[in-house]
Amino acid sequence: MTVTDEIPRDFFAPLDEALARVSPEIDAAETARILSVGNGIAQVAGFTDLHADELLEFPDGVVGIASSLKPGRIGVIVLGNTDRLRPGDRLRRTGRVVDVPVGEALLGRVVDALGRPIDGGSRIEAEERRPIERPAPPIMHRDPVDTPLQTGIKAVDAAIPIGRGQRELIIGDRQTGKTAIAVDTILNQKDSGVLSIYCAIGQRGSAVASVIKSLREGGALERSIVVVAGGDDAPGLQFVAPYAATTMAEHFVAKGRDVLIVYDDLTRHARAYRELSLLLRRPPGREAYPGDIFYIHSRLLERATHLRNEHGGGSLTALPVVETQAQNISAFIPTNLISITDGQIYLSPDLFEKGHLPAIDIGTSVSRVGGKAQLPAFQAVAGSLRLTYSQFEELESFARFGTQLDEETRRKLTRGQRVRAVLTQKEQDHFSAPEQIAVLLAATEGLLDEVEPDDVVRAEEILRRAVRRDLQNIAAEIESGAPLTKERRQSLVEGLRVALAREDGAHGNA
Repeated sequence: MTVTDEIPRDFFAPLDEALARVSPEIDAAETARILSVGNGIAQVAGFTDLHADELLEFPDGVVGIASSLKPGRIGVIVLGNTDRLRPGDRLRRTGRVVDVPVGEALLGRVVDALGRPIDGGSRIEAEERRPIERPAPPIMHRDPVDTPLQTGIKAVDAAIPIGRGQRELIIGDRQTGKTAIAVDTILNQKDSGVLSIYCAIGQRGSAVASVIKSLREGGALERSIVVVAGGDDAPGLQFVAPYAATTMAEHFVAKGRDVLIVYDDLTRHARAYRELSLLLRRPPGREAYPGDIFYIHSRLLERATHLRNEHGGGSLTALPVVETQAQNISAFIPTNLISITDGQIYLSPDLFEKGHLPAIDIGTSVSRVGGKAQLPAFQAVAGSLRLTYSQFEELESFARFGTQLDEETRRKLTRGQRVRAVLTQKEQDHFSAPEQIAVLLAATEGLLDEVEPDDVVRAEEILRRAVRRDLQNIAAEIESGAPLTKERRQSLVEGLRVALAREDGAHGNA
């Protein structure tokens, strides 16, 4: 008899059950070593299995994207500072792609391109995390763009209307007021229920701080998210920033909310991607940009849309900003973006130098959605506004030669000067839709022909007060979407004429 024969059969039962529950596991998080690192790119080797765009983890919590997969060598876009990384350091796979936190907790916060807070506030408790790269909604999930997104800027809302779900490019030379128009649009959404995301790409810290200050003072920061990848940040962070911001916006769109997103600006985004591509030894194309430069912007902007009700019913309106050099809108990146978007707002440096702010060139600007995303009352004013302004610009160039002008030409020049003065608007001075229609109608109908250009601002205030105080019924009908019928138009013109006459009389008596 052996010793085991004396042990009861059920003695080993608990041990057998424990061994059955334990199964040996192999750690799938493979590691590799850095071969070289610098300028936002790391070359690594050692992985036996890796997916394209997979997130890799370096020492000190720095992460990167596996971007260029070649036999024996992998190019990684580092999303952070590379100063502490050294050749020979180990890195590991994570098995996932780049994702960011989404949800209500992000509203009112300033975050980096990976969704980490940089405003000194508390930790963000996200509802979930979503990948930054997501497919654009298919055509059958989209609805037509038919709801206006009011900017509060007369030249835009009347002549270049923007609808919810539209992609409208803001284009112009540096220092012509592109960011000011985008920020004014965000500030004007205070009572519209539209959430806003401002994505700063490659901007100076002082410029971003100024935008944040404007949003805070205008009461818009608590319903906005600011995503910052500054000029001092790694080019990889500048590259992923707009995709991360769009993912944050899509969370609200899927819940039926309307969101406005500003990409400021995509010129710097393209330059960051060109830098990364050249460092990764990818073949350069036109202007040294890689061959897929069009695709990186098209796949981003195609995510902006108006969804059908059965797919959420929300909308994402994109205002990408692009910088031109010497008014060359036919350059590579501007032409790419013009072909992707649904129109452009062009800011002229010539108008800016003359003090006509905002420096919007109505003749060059266009909205491909047009009156479909505009209050019906605007349509009664927009046509005559464009015609009057274009005739004025054409006649103005001839009038410079000092030729003798007939009375009709003088009248058109006078009318055009008043229209231009009316289209001039101070920054963060937002006009409601009825106020815009009243002021523009007064200018195109000749009510301001006798007013000196320097006094147009005072006349505008008179007209705005009249709309708020004496013409409330017509204003309410305009805001409700009622068309500006012939009778309603006549009543509005008469009311404005009476208001100007009353104020002028009171001013004369004084």
